[in-house]
Amino acid sequence: MKIHTLKPAEGSTKTRKRIGRGQGSGRGGTSTRGHKGAKSRSGYSRKFGFEGGQMPLQRRVPKFGFKNPFRVEYKGINIDTLQRLSEKLKKNKIDVQDLIDNGVVRKKDLVKILGRGELTVKLDVTAHAFSASAAAAIEKNGGTVTTL
Repeated sequence: MKIHTLKPAEGSTKTRKRIGRGQGSGRGGTSTRGHKGAKSRSGYSRKFGFEGGQMPLQRRVPKFGFKNPFRVEYKGINIDTLQRLSEKLKKNKIDVQDLIDNGVVRKKDLVKILGRGELTVKLDVTAHAFSASAAAAIEKNGGTVTTL
């Protein structure tokens, strides 16, 4: 085998359509664009959502509701998750970085501790927000609640 004899496998490559190279090519004249109309012109681009003149979906469906630009979105973490995490890490202090390191929340998430589940260990928890029931459950076991 010599390098100058190498070529791609049979049928693995296709030749490009050469458009607008004269009548003899079979692709001259209208250059595969058909006759007249906007699609045959240079610079044509269909509007996003265009449905051939039919009223587009984004105009057929009515607008409703309200998006509050000042909404603060929290990632809710329940007490039972903290219980499991403290047993796994063998720590009695849990902060947001521990939750990030163990894949419970993402780096940019704001964390709110919620009150579902049972807490049996004394925990010092640091988070962005706490529900009233979660704060009560943590403090009932002698733990502390620190809001960032």
